[in-house]
Amino acid sequence: MVKHFRVDREEKYEIIEKWFLKDLEMIDGKEADTDNPYFDMHFHKVYNLEAYSCASKYTFARTLNKLNETYLKKDLKIVNFDDTYLNDDSIWSSNNRDCLVLMRICFYASNLLCLSLCPLS
Repeated sequence: MVKHFRVDREEKYEIIEKWFLKDLEMIDGKEADTDNPYFDMHFHKVYNLEAYSCASKYTFARTLNKLNETYLKKDLKIVNFDDTYLNDDSIWSSNNRDCLVLMRICFYASNLLCLSLCPLS
């Protein structure tokens, strides 16, 4: 956990607490249907955290999930997250997710527009 603060014109970051990934039992996104940056991490106790944004909360959860799959291969519970944005095998996934999602939505919308303008015989 990192604390962010300003000293004069400089931004500072201080490490407050560290955990091992192997000790993480669950990540709770609190509400999958709302756009909020709050989540809980369950270790030997529950830590209530706030990410910079909802997108960074999902990026953090995806990163922890990838690290777990790569190194630990343990059953890590990730609850109250929208699976569409959490899984890499999803149609919406990429490294630059926001741009790709927008491009795909525009592509599908233009296809629907073209199909609606075609006369049926």
